[in-house]
Amino acid sequence: MDQRRQGAAGLLPGLTGWLTYHSLVRTHGWSGSAPATDEEAISRILAAASKAIDERGADISIADVARTLGVTRQTVYRYFPSTDALLVAAAVHAASDFLDRMAGHLVGITDPTEAVSEGIATALEWLPKDKHIGLLIVPGRATAHTESVTSDLAVRFANSMLRRFDVDWVGMGFTDGDLDELAEHLLRIIQSFVIDPGRPPRRGQELRDYLRRWVGSAVTPPLEATTSVARTRTSSRR
Repeated sequence: MDQRRQGAAGLLPGLTGWLTYHSLVRTHGWSGSAPATDEEAISRILAAASKAIDERGADISIADVARTLGVTRQTVYRYFPSTDALLVAAAVHAASDFLDRMAGHLVGITDPTEAVSEGIATALEWLPKDKHIGLLIVPGRATAHTESVTSDLAVRFANSMLRRFDVDWVGMGFTDGDLDELAEHLLRIIQSFVIDPGRPPRRGQELRDYLRRWVGSAVTPPLEATTSVARTRTSSRR
């Protein structure tokens, strides 16, 4: 699979501990329209949770979602063992759309410095409007799953975003380990700007210029890769 096409699927393994599909008989309720399968039940629970997050952020509970769906709390607990598990699942469910929009916004940007600078700036501009992704990468809710900006889920999210850039990471000498560390580095930068955007905050082109200048060195291709590319170009001219 092309590394740039890896999206929210890379986040799903992190949910296996919480999101379990049970072959249980679904209870009555569901506002008079019971789901036909467990997959449909989960989809409807996530949709209700997503709507609640849009309206109230992380300040929701299993009881809130159950009331919206017209079911008991026990019905929701069959699929999600806690509110935290439901919040994270809803965030991951929404990640695919965020990654698609980010990839579309950055399409055609092949220079790593430009791609990373624009990606960070855009993420910072979009985060206040996307409460779901904020649950993954913005600290502030002390849970076992999203307790830090470098949680496994957060790093998977950033890694998925990096691999969807139109940047030839492999051709430039970046290994999987390099991209893992870069993903962590970008998350730390995003965290610092969220916690303290500056006085006054940098926005627009000023923010991009700052990121290009000071973050650019983190994505400068390794010397051997740069030398190899230069040699290839010289050889092709002969």
